[in-house]
Amino acid sequence: MEDQHSIEDQQVRIPSDAILLEGTLTVPADAIGIVLFAHGSGSSRLSPRNTYVAKALQKARIGTLLFDLLTDDEAADRENVFDIDFLGHRLVDATRWLRSRTSYAKHSIGYFGASTGAAAALVAAARDPSIKAVVSRGGRPDLAMKVLHRVKASTLLIVGGDDSPVIEMNQEAFEQLRCEKAMKIVPGATHLFEEPGTLEEVVRLARNWFAKHLQNDTAEESSADCPYDDEDIVFDDRVDAGRKLAARLLKYKDQNPVVLGVPRGGIPVAFEVARALNAPLDVIIVRKLGAPGQSELGIGAVVDGDHPETILNREVVSALRVSRDYLEREIHNQLKEIHRRNQVYRGARARIDLKDRTVIVVDDGIATGGSIRAALRGIRQRAPKKVVLGVPVGPADTIESLRDDVDEVVCLCTPPMFFGVGEFYRDFHQLTDAEVIRLLELARPEQPSADARH
Repeated sequence: MEDQHSIEDQQVRIPSDAILLEGTLTVPADAIGIVLFAHGSGSSRLSPRNTYVAKALQKARIGTLLFDLLTDDEAADRENVFDIDFLGHRLVDATRWLRSRTSYAKHSIGYFGASTGAAAALVAAARDPSIKAVVSRGGRPDLAMKVLHRVKASTLLIVGGDDSPVIEMNQEAFEQLRCEKAMKIVPGATHLFEEPGTLEEVVRLARNWFAKHLQNDTAEESSADCPYDDEDIVFDDRVDAGRKLAARLLKYKDQNPVVLGVPRGGIPVAFEVARALNAPLDVIIVRKLGAPGQSELGIGAVVDGDHPETILNREVVSALRVSRDYLEREIHNQLKEIHRRNQVYRGARARIDLKDRTVIVVDDGIATGGSIRAALRGIRQRAPKKVVLGVPVGPADTIESLRDDVDEVVCLCTPPMFFGVGEFYRDFHQLTDAEVIRLLELARPEQPSADARH
């Protein structure tokens, strides 16, 4: 039987600026942490959906604070309702107030945000690296895009499967997050999760996420394969990056390696690696599969090869109800583009046989890792002895997530602040097909360099 005295609501007033915000604080006696709720536009601390989630969290030994981000007068001004920075400021003030109370000062803190409240939660988390976890329900994290790279809290984005525009917005935001992260799509749910069983699934996902992260006070260090965690590292250009990467890959020189570059930007880097290892250079071509009517939203990828490999994001495919006919057409169209690029880059030359070879896959950097993961899985089908991924730079969480797909990752730099690959190069110009073709020609065995002959 539940101890009724272990969960007691407290009506509180939270100071922020020159006003007091009304709230309800509920903390079980053995709470593992406290979650502050940031409601969406047009809602309040009395939101029935947030209240439902809060009650479930309390039963899981997680305290909750539901409060109004705005007073009634402030909420009447629609500019305030969508002022994400201001809403984030209010959440920071509420967090500061909670920590000032002796009884709760040592509790881990998490945020649960809905709609615009999710953006406010991420803005607040970006300002406070001690926040342990953030969960967004049907949120607009894209409204916090400018600070997402600074969020350290483990972040879960929950989106309804029938909320297509918000799925795309969340995917774009997800790609910018550099923290531990996950995105879950609830099939059949619309924006408010009013369909039977959908809010229960939100509860399950949020409860498990907070239970895992609110009591986890240890952060794993970056892998020893990436020792140069210096956010100030800048490569002169791709050639410079390739030479520095090659120095870390020299141990493979006597293992009969093949170097595969990802065009276009990965080819100059791969060229320097292949030259240093006296290895043949080839290309690995990957094409994204776009969603129906939303070509920029990736639902998978197709990879170059004698037997092309298709990798699908089945969660997104299911949520968007992508038909088999559409998938077949999209795969066919992207295979045609792969064939065209093969003709441009290889001409009449056959692919290099990878069977029983050490294959080193090289790009100029990695951001989200979606396409390179598809490439790695496609390469595995060609029976190599070993697969190594070599890149000059990438976010630590993405690099770590790729380790299951390769035998080793060699990465020169995993900066804590990651905006994009280009920021780590002084010269990051857009390569042309002509530049790629020239380097592939120079790397042909018929034309070895003087160093290679030595």
